[in-house]
Amino acid sequence: MIPILRGLSNPGKHLRSLIESEDIIVAPGVFNPISAIIAEQVGFKCVYLSGAALTGSLGLPDLGLLTLDELAYFVREITSKIGIPLVVDADTGFGEALNVARTVRILEKMGAAAIHIEDQVLPKKCGHLTGKQLISTEDMIRKIRYAVNARREMLIIARTDARGVEGFDSAVERAKAYVEAGADIIFPEALTSEEEFRRFSKELDVPLLANMTEFGKTPYYTVDQFREWGYKIVIFPATSFRATVKTLIEIYKGLMEKGSQKDFLDKLSTRAEVYEIIDYWSYEAHDKELY
Repeated sequence: MIPILRGLSNPGKHLRSLIESEDIIVAPGVFNPISAIIAEQVGFKCVYLSGAALTGSLGLPDLGLLTLDELAYFVREITSKIGIPLVVDADTGFGEALNVARTVRILEKMGAAAIHIEDQVLPKKCGHLTGKQLISTEDMIRKIRYAVNARREMLIIARTDARGVEGFDSAVERAKAYVEAGADIIFPEALTSEEEFRRFSKELDVPLLANMTEFGKTPYYTVDQFREWGYKIVIFPATSFRATVKTLIEIYKGLMEKGSQKDFLDKLSTRAEVYEIIDYWSYEAHDKELY
């Protein structure tokens, strides 16, 4: 058997089954195939492709600059190498309602189990920054309806950024309207307290996604706390990317100062460890079988 492609045959169905069977799903942020492979090998049952981490890895700010073609490429490359569902940050859906429908079809074809679209105006901003602007509730409802009509089994997650723009009550009312429009999961962005997370959970009778990012407006809560408050998915969107950036800075500085890597070999994965992660030996064995 060729060891190149993996993937799930029914990723949306698989994720829905996890939501129904697991008390809570922890989805670490990934930004390339090897980060997703490692997350699966560590034991996570779902991963999250963060827009901020992906654009950051490409040397771009999280302002909606990524194109649909670029995102689709990375979704395909990641999903073809893992056997767990991938939840994808699709920003504002790459346009209006018709564009959203096309986005859904393309990303589902590339293997996404779910995508989330947000109710921001382009150019969008990180959900934990100020200066965000929202589209109307009616325009977001139209996007959700088109997304639901376009999907086969992929889950549609509606993210609302209303908490930081129009206030908590508006975020709840928008979320209820998005559920009515057909959203499978609600993602309330940038809530600021335990009370807000609890209140949101009491107001909505659908699976909820919590964003536990660093250096944002949300205090640091644990998975156990989100479980207690009734949340079904918790993402840690940019943790691995930030750790990677920090490590690269340290390693490059060390090389510049010392002219050698021998003093920090303990910080590096060995050749054998990397080969094990990427399943190198099965590729080589298969190549020998062919000749």
